[in-house]
Amino acid sequence: MQTRIKTEAEIVAMRQSGRLLATVLATLKEALEPGMTTKDLAEIAKRELRGTGGIPTFLGQYGFPDVICISLNDEIVHGIPSTKREIRSGDIVSLDFGVTYDGMITDSATSVVAGGVKNSKIDKLLIDTEASLFAGVRVLKNGVRVGDIANAIQQVLDEGNYGIVRDMVGHGVGHELHEDPNIPNYGKKGTGPKLAAGMTIAIEPMATLGDFRVYIDVDGWTVRSNDKSLAAHFEHTVLITETGAEVLTQL
Repeated sequence: MQTRIKTEAEIVAMRQSGRLLATVLATLKEALEPGMTTKDLAEIAKRELRGTGGIPTFLGQYGFPDVICISLNDEIVHGIPSTKREIRSGDIVSLDFGVTYDGMITDSATSVVAGGVKNSKIDKLLIDTEASLFAGVRVLKNGVRVGDIANAIQQVLDEGNYGIVRDMVGHGVGHELHEDPNIPNYGKKGTGPKLAAGMTIAIEPMATLGDFRVYIDVDGWTVRSNDKSLAAHFEHTVLITETGAEVLTQL
């Protein structure tokens, strides 16, 4: 479905959804340490959301088997939590979570390095990928075109010579997890559909230290970089306003 202008009641529900989601991701980042499995983190997410009125959006979505996507290193998105995937010191851990509250959905992701290990190339990848997300947010306003958002993201990632993942994109969000239009992470200013104040979109740049090409692993879900290069993923659900934007998935 095409994303549409949200009512005030729907926006209130999305604000609460976003707060719950941001709280869970913050808790996961605090709890994450080497030696945990990705399933351990999924169980924490499940526990933290229980009793809040929020529902884990991803569970069962298109058949996905868990509440959260957790992707490591060359895994870009859609990693399935597993008791067999132990997190090691220095791993890039990407956490992608969705929350439904009062029928309205928000979607957000962040990438962190396990154990606080310092690596200049990895640290810069994470910093720049997150910066590209906020570059996209800064161009939002009533009447913005999708290409304006895409180009703002691309400029930041091109400057770092990163592989900009093309097969996975941002999207409208709210009544459904994935609404039209798609929001690519590369493109030309002044092109694409116009967006209006009151619409909500998920902006989610994904970048690698190598090539942009990806493939889906044998599990049918996990998206990996073709050349095994390390990857980062950041995402926020954002409400477009007349003159700017409100990020709904940050504390």
